Amino acid sequence: MGFSFRDKMAPSTPLLTVRGSEGLYMVNGPPHFTESTVLPREPGKNCKVYTFSKDGTLFAWSNGEKVNIINVANKGLLHSFDLPKAVCLEFSPNNTVLATWQPYTTSKDGTAGTPNLQLYDVKTGTCLKSFIQKKMQNWCPSWSDDEIICARNVNNEVHFFENNNFNTIANKLHLQKVNDFNLSPGTQPFKVAVYVPGSKGAPSFVRLYQYPNFAGPQAALANKSFFKADKVTMLWNKKATAVLVIASTDVDKTGASYYGEQTLHYIATNGESAVVQLPKNGPIYDVAWNPSSTEFCAVYGFMPAKATVFNLKCDPVFDFGTGPRNAAFYSPHGHILVLAGFGNLRGQMEVWDVKNYKLISKPVASDSTYFAWCPDGEHILTATCAPRLRVNNGYKIWHYTGSLLYKYDVPSNGELWQVSWQPFLDGIFPAKTITYQAVPSEVPSEEPKVATAYRPPALRNKPVTSSKLHEEEPPQNMKPHPSSDKPLSKTALKNQRKHEAKKAAKQEARNDLAPTPVPQSAPRSTVTQSASGDPEVDKKIKNLKKKLKAIEQLKEQAAAGKQLEKNQLEKIQKETALLQELEDLELGV
Repeated sequence: MGFSFRDKMAPSTPLLTVRGSEGLYMVNGPPHFTESTVLPREPGKNCKVYTFSKDGTLFAWSNGEKVNIINVANKGLLHSFDLPKAVCLEFSPNNTVLATWQPYTTSKDGTAGTPNLQLYDVKTGTCLKSFIQKKMQNWCPSWSDDEIICARNVNNEVHFFENNNFNTIANKLHLQKVNDFNLSPGTQPFKVAVYVPGSKGAPSFVRLYQYPNFAGPQAALANKSFFKADKVTMLWNKKATAVLVIASTDVDKTGASYYGEQTLHYIATNGESAVVQLPKNGPIYDVAWNPSSTEFCAVYGFMPAKATVFNLKCDPVFDFGTGPRNAAFYSPHGHILVLAGFGNLRGQMEVWDVKNYKLISKPVASDSTYFAWCPDGEHILTATCAPRLRVNNGYKIWHYTGSLLYKYDVPSNGELWQVSWQPFLDGIFPAKTITYQAVPSEVPSEEPKVATAYRPPALRNKPVTSSKLHEEEPPQNMKPHPSSDKPLSKTALKNQRKHEAKKAAKQEARNDLAPTPVPQSAPRSTVTQSASGDPEVDKKIKNLKKKLKAIEQLKEQAAAGKQLEKNQLEKIQKETALLQELEDLELGV
């Protein structure tokens, strides 16, 4: 059934593997960060790929000539295969099989190419089976956690093998144009989610089946169809009770979004399904299941994006408000959630205690292209890798309390291509009590430079008005209070939001009281408009007030960083003269 070298070992600190222009090597995890002797450094730039086994006891890599497998515990070389073009490697869950993939090539005379997907027996080193697998996408067969079944998508069919016998297809799931499938995690009964794209006016659908019951339309455990889908992402929860489906279109026909349009669907194995109602319009950036399988977090909406935790009824449990974020990462034990803004955002992270919904820390990892939780549930790895970014490559190790523990910068002419933790099985590292106090660190924390908003020359010596382009929403608990049995109705929620918005507007009005010289005799709102008794004068006063209001709006836009036109700047410069004219008119001068 496969083998593991860690059965009697005490948990050690996970290693880090680093691949880049400086070669392939391993680093000891916290607290030491010294180069590990498990893998002698493989120099040069020829390493295309590496992988650990699921339990972290085996390590395989390609050096451009051979694919090697070592035992991490005793550093011994187990096998070496002649596969110079291998670019993908993966171990089966119990370390029985190593799958390798090389790009598919056909010969010049047009005859079919040789099989390019190989499955090797890890114990003996023999090749169990070779397949032709033209596409790199979804190249690897998918195993159940106990390796009893293994599945591949072949010409719109899903082929199932049993007990790693790849010479006999044990079962087939045939649906017209099966585009993708996803095998459930965990043990028996095995379940599979399949996606069939829509065509000729028919909707796309995702169906859940229990292996091997595939016969007939009634065989499915659940079915969800939708029209707006060019591609889907299917995410099983750990207990294999439900699947989240992110359905995306390549183009948003309304023109509202550059990212196309996304919808989030929930499908449970008991047949229930729902569309997850997201209260803010815009893209869905990320969705993540809590390892507890009882809730999930979605990051969505035009920037600043919202993040919300939902329960299995798809009701919101906690809303994190809005912020610069596009990713969500639960810790391995599910007790901490990191919301982060990577890629085209500045790398701000929010680390939350999920049980109490309290903010633990807000570290900033600028220019990050990669994030990963350490299997110990305490440390975090962030990295800046090529080809996404070719400058300032390197990686950092953080403690979740916000302390930067280690930082490695690649030399200026070098590149970092990949860095990752050695995996460990669940339960090896026990969950620890959350601490809010930042752990001590000898690495100085880097304070990122905060860019100030552009201010036109005419406004540079004047006080800053606190107008914002976006109003940030604060976090709020969405759970119904113990006193009320029912959650608030839609109308009640609407009224509550209106009340909160009014309150916020009043507060902002108080904050925005600008120190402009308003004449003492300016009429209050209680005074009627025709104060002078002369309709002509009243008309002039009304026009002046209109101009002054427009100037106030222009000043707010400038304070928010908007670049004003020349004529707009000239309008602002006339403010003092207009105020004087208004005062004269109102005093009857």
